[in-house]
Amino acid sequence: MQHLDHDIQAPSEWVVRFAHLIPAGGRVLDLACGQGRHARYLRELGHRVVAVDRDPEALGSLAGCDGIEPLEADLESGPWPFSPGSFEGIVVANYLHRPLFVHLVAALGTGGVLMYETFAVGNEQFGRPSNPDFLLRRGELLEVVAPELRVVAFEQGIVYRPKPAVIERVCAIRAGAAWWPLERR
Repeated sequence: MQHLDHDIQAPSEWVVRFAHLIPAGGRVLDLACGQGRHARYLRELGHRVVAVDRDPEALGSLAGCDGIEPLEADLESGPWPFSPGSFEGIVVANYLHRPLFVHLVAALGTGGVLMYETFAVGNEQFGRPSNPDFLLRRGELLEVVAPELRVVAFEQGIVYRPKPAVIERVCAIRAGAAWWPLERR
């Protein structure tokens, strides 16, 4: 498991770019949420958010936030707590535990949006994480979503904010329609 940058307050530019694709008022999972930067952002957009992390201290900052259900869970050693089709949106940022991929894809309902962004091979030149177990292989997120979801956008390469890193990110939809809006109305 690798989860960094819990203290960053601003939501990821990737999440901001594609959050409008989540069906209005949808239930959203913020996995490995840390202190909840994405949970707060998505709640402000009118979504109902389940914010999951194994760190009770980090989750404490979300206690009492209307529209956010904090859930302390170690999904690396415990069972997956969500039924298939439970969410209209799922956000994962700066976290990788490969056995969860199958659960994440299954947890999306029709029209549901997965936004996943984390470190990739090559990041070792910039520091942590550098263990290959915590770095995506080139194109790995495409392999994860390709069988069941439609890719809206995919990127891999070097970013410089909030710190230099090699990342890979995907936005994909469990499409119920032939097309979806790429821009905000």
